[in-house]
Amino acid sequence: MRYDTASKTHFFFTTTPLPCPYLADRIERRMVTELMGPEAKALNDKLSLAGFRRSHTIAYAPVCDGCSACVSVRVPVRDFVPSRTQRRIQTRNADLEVGERAAVASREQYDLFKAYIDTRHGDGDMALMGHSDYRALVEETPVHSNLVEFRSESGELLAGCLVDRLADGLSAVYSFFSTTDPSRSLGTFVVLWLIERARELDLDYVYLGYWVQGSPKMDYKRNFRPLEAYTPDGWKRLGTPLHRKSSET
Repeated sequence: MRYDTASKTHFFFTTTPLPCPYLADRIERRMVTELMGPEAKALNDKLSLAGFRRSHTIAYAPVCDGCSACVSVRVPVRDFVPSRTQRRIQTRNADLEVGERAAVASREQYDLFKAYIDTRHGDGDMALMGHSDYRALVEETPVHSNLVEFRSESGELLAGCLVDRLADGLSAVYSFFSTTDPSRSLGTFVVLWLIERARELDLDYVYLGYWVQGSPKMDYKRNFRPLEAYTPDGWKRLGTPLHRKSSET
C-alpha cells in the first residue's frame, strides 16, 4: 500500500503476525510506515486522524485478521467534564509540580519507568527494555515531542508522559508512574492534566491510543467522557461506558 503527498510517496507494510500483547489467544498484525524527513510531522498529523499511533519513527495501526478489539480513542477536550471521582483525583494531586521537558531521557526517568513496567506489565516485552531502549523510546522522534514530568514537593519524580504535539491535539505516546501510593491515581491524573493542557493550548483533542475491548489494562480509557473512537465511518462518540472497576489507578 502507498500514500502519496505532494512531494513523496510513503509505503505501508504489514508486520509478521505475533502473539497479541493484550488479549490471550489472539494474533496481532500491524500496518506500519516510516515517519522521516521534513514531512514527518504533517504525515503524522494525517495518520493520527486516521487512527494511527506513533512509536519511535514508525506510525502504525492494527490490521489483525478476524479481530477489531483495538480502537483508537480520543477525548474532545472542550466537551469533557471531570466526574466527581476525577475531581477528587485532581485535588489530591494539586501539590505536584509539572514540568514540560525536551524529549531527552534521563536515568531517573528510566528507573521509574522500569519500576512501573515491572509492577504493571512484567509479563510483556517491555519488561526486557534496558536504559538504551528507554532512551530510544523517548528520543527517537521525528515530530514535536515533550517529556512531561510530575514531581512531589520534595522533588521526587512520581510520573512521566511522552507527549506528541499534533495539529489538533496532544497525543499521549506513553505514560508511567509510581505505584507506591495508589490513592493518588497518578495514571488518571496524567490524562486529566493533558486535557487541561490541551485546553490551554487551544487544541481540540487528547489522543489516548488504543482502547482494547476485553483488556482490563486498557479499560480505564473509557472513564474519560465523552470519548470518541475511530471507526470505518470516521470518528464517532462511544456510548455509555462499561461500569466495571478499572485496574489503571
